[in-house]
Amino acid sequence: MQSPYYYYKTKADHTDMKPVKICTLAIFALIFFNLNAVFAEKPAPTKVYSLGEVVVLGNATGEKVNTTYEINADDIAQKNIQSLDQALELLPGLDISKGSKGTPRVNVRGLRSRHTIILLNGIPLNSTWDQQFDPHLIPVENISKIKVSYGTHSVLYGQGGLAGVINIVTKQGTSGLHGDATAQMDERGNHYSRANLSGGKDRINFFAGASQNHQKGYLLSDSYDSNTYEDGGLRDNSDDKKVNFFGNMGFEVNKQLELGLTMGHGSGEFGTPGSTKDNSDPFGKNPKYDRVDDYETFSSQLSVDYDPAGLLSFRGWIFVNTQEQDDARYDDEDYDSMVRKNSYLDKTKTDIQGGTLQTNFDFDTAGSLAVSASAQEDKYTTDLDIVERNNNPAVNYYNEYETQLYSTAIEYRISPVNKLDLVAGFSSHWYEKEVGSDDDDISYMVGTSYDATDSTTLRASYARKIRFPSIRQLYDSNSGVSTLKPEKADNYEAGINQRLPWDMEIDLLVFFSDVQNYIEKDDNTNLFANNDEYEFKGVEIRIDKSILGKGRIGASYTWLDAKDKSDGTLKDELQYRPEHKFVLDASYRFGFGMTISADYMYISKQYLYNSTYDQGEISEYQIVNLKIEQNVYKENLSLFIGADNLFDEDYEESYGYPQPGRSAFAGLTVRFQ
Repeated sequence: MQSPYYYYKTKADHTDMKPVKICTLAIFALIFFNLNAVFAEKPAPTKVYSLGEVVVLGNATGEKVNTTYEINADDIAQKNIQSLDQALELLPGLDISKGSKGTPRVNVRGLRSRHTIILLNGIPLNSTWDQQFDPHLIPVENISKIKVSYGTHSVLYGQGGLAGVINIVTKQGTSGLHGDATAQMDERGNHYSRANLSGGKDRINFFAGASQNHQKGYLLSDSYDSNTYEDGGLRDNSDDKKVNFFGNMGFEVNKQLELGLTMGHGSGEFGTPGSTKDNSDPFGKNPKYDRVDDYETFSSQLSVDYDPAGLLSFRGWIFVNTQEQDDARYDDEDYDSMVRKNSYLDKTKTDIQGGTLQTNFDFDTAGSLAVSASAQEDKYTTDLDIVERNNNPAVNYYNEYETQLYSTAIEYRISPVNKLDLVAGFSSHWYEKEVGSDDDDISYMVGTSYDATDSTTLRASYARKIRFPSIRQLYDSNSGVSTLKPEKADNYEAGINQRLPWDMEIDLLVFFSDVQNYIEKDDNTNLFANNDEYEFKGVEIRIDKSILGKGRIGASYTWLDAKDKSDGTLKDELQYRPEHKFVLDASYRFGFGMTISADYMYISKQYLYNSTYDQGEISEYQIVNLKIEQNVYKENLSLFIGADNLFDEDYEESYGYPQPGRSAFAGLTVRFQ
């Protein structure tokens, strides 16, 4: 039974427009400031650090057979983007939401973040515990490009990517010495800064980046209705402090051989705001008082690329990635005591280490072949102190888990006739576990792309993907089941890309995913279980238009239908999968040195269920973001202002978890090259 319980609020009676007036006045001030400043074309201070990147056959043409979107450093710089989740949120087929843990979850075409592989220069970032990842901990100052490949992606990425792959590639220094620094503050005094330094000489290059983010917390919308658990204004327990450092170095031994080293470190702490509803609400849950009191990450990669003239080329890398985190649950909103039942301090550690070797064969007109092999060891340690009875001493539980994953893959691309590309790949995977029998399985893909005319490209692809259960799903003391089967997905996709007059381009596709053995908790037993069948299907449309070579405007629409098709299921539509997403995204650079960027996002039709399987619906919402930047001294100094959630929308992505209201900001960027 569907019972609407949460209604969309109009903002007609919202009269506090002071920040909007300030922004408007500042816009006009910027327009008339330094009208003689003009953009000058200069060599790029950085390039793409390709060492350690999984290379799909044919590079640009190799992934024409499936949907792939790319976000570059310029796209990130044009907007008020401070972390990976903000960089991804406008992409078609992709939804980012925050729930009970306060962590942004990246859901692709209805599948969860644990179904998406995330790589940084070939280093896997998925957690060893639950195979999810926290994108808000991944800074952007070091990113050259983000390549998002959807469900029929290359087998060279390995197992786990039922939904897709997020492949982050960092910047690399170029000849000379270059740098930039940005400082920003919002109306609450929250401040954010970042800086890069890069360069190169002869056969050596380097890049270094750092960022610092100190957020006291975010403001709720002025339209938010206060209640017992949240009185409005500054959101309780929403503070966030992060410091990140990153660097890489490349050394060209000769024209055929190149070596690379990358290292990254992050640390900080943040709150996870609790629910503003309790069990008296039919869909509410009592608030929990959780924080990440401390976290620290470290990653490193050593890579080699050998490309002699001729048939063969080799590339390989080894990596380590660790994260230590103190998760705490306190007694109440004071966050200073742990004496009540189920309060805890959990010191966890994730360790990932491994390596990949990829060999490419170039047969010229006979096509190209890639062969890869990878090995990865995952460890997870938990040192838990939990209060099992009120006012009793905490009881300690220490556990350590370990798994090994091995994969081999082969992929072949050929163009048998002009304008036709064919790709086929096959991979095998082996999963070694501490408890229970080991698993092995296969995945494969086929795809084709055909340039029907000079302006029309058709594509179609199919892939069988698998994902082994996570350590949490296998061994969690409260909900793990060691006999879980691997998840399997049959992914289908077909699309058309049409180049139109007036510098326009449209991309239209349909997709379908049939997932067997989908792992979720059973509501009755609270244990993880394999569900018979989940089905995801939809349509994505994207239109882009260049504006006089100085800007662009884009629009996209995603329709998603996510269903539980298992026998005996008590729910139909899967919860927290938006059915409709519409995005407008535009930027323009004026001749007098001003760049204006704006985007609009509309989300609607999100369902959820309670313990008795009553169905509710989250209200629709729409968000507008704006940033204006003005060069005031050539390209060496620029000032910017803007606002996120410009019209102060009161909205939720998960029931009972209100999101930030309007946040006005200003800052400056200094560059030298």
